Amino acid sequence: MDINLKKIDLPNGETLGYRERKGGDELLVLLHGNLTSSKHWDIFMENFNEDYKLIAPDMRGFGISSYNQEIDSIADFTHDFELFIEKLGLEKFYLMGWSTGGCVAMKFTANNPGYVKKLLLLESISTRGNPLFKLDENGNILFDQRIKTQKEIAEDKFNIRPTLEAIENHNKKFMMTVWNNLIYTNNQPEPEKYDEYLEDMFTQRNVVEVYHALNHFNISDKHNGLNPGTGEATQINIPTLIFWGNNDRVAPRNMAEEILEDIGDNAKIETLNGCGHSPLIDDLPQLMDKVNSFLAD
Repeated sequence: MDINLKKIDLPNGETLGYRERKGGDELLVLLHGNLTSSKHWDIFMENFNEDYKLIAPDMRGFGISSYNQEIDSIADFTHDFELFIEKLGLEKFYLMGWSTGGCVAMKFTANNPGYVKKLLLLESISTRGNPLFKLDENGNILFDQRIKTQKEIAEDKFNIRPTLEAIENHNKKFMMTVWNNLIYTNNQPEPEKYDEYLEDMFTQRNVVEVYHALNHFNISDKHNGLNPGTGEATQINIPTLIFWGNNDRVAPRNMAEEILEDIGDNAKIETLNGCGHSPLIDDLPQLMDKVNSFLAD
């Protein structure tokens, strides 16, 4: 089915790009993760149930969206999304967030009751964030020393700095190595599609800010090592499905279990067998089947 790429101006001075696929009366909104954009939802949007209309925005600093004001927290992305759905007049929709997009989806759902009918979290970062730790000179993790500032993240010579340099230098070989080791753990996109995704990764302008936001994110009712939790997760009282791929090397099982514990009885975990951090590539039919079943239930 045809996917149209559009733009919309928000009252806060940002412009968000978004992809839209026509469908039936039901609406499913898709939020992408870090080092991606709505582009990476394309094969899902092309193949998913035609009974659903699909909308996938580019978050601020990704894809074709603007980055006029630097983000500091997941709340900034969430506020953009609130303005986005208000501008488009969206009401009563299903919401699926992938990885970082899962954090945005959870915070939006918690603070905007009545909009989201069901919440789907695809390999989501935890309700307690994604902790970053300092490394010693050999690259070993110092679990007793948490990274706290954006400056420390930007100076991480083993993890973040190489990614920043790869984006600055348009280094596809480096990015492919990272993605084949961490994201595309079982399958890879077709070469032409892979190249499109790599080009899209280089559009991101806020890598350090996003890692900082995820490091501090905490909507649980527990302290995460940096911040006391806000307790917002307990306000998510709609059916929530937590997808976890049993080969995920980015969002481990404990993150899914933390989300389950923090949201409570309204949530459940669904294992995606043979999938890593991108079930879209590892096993799209399995993912679509489970999404369909949950939405129709």
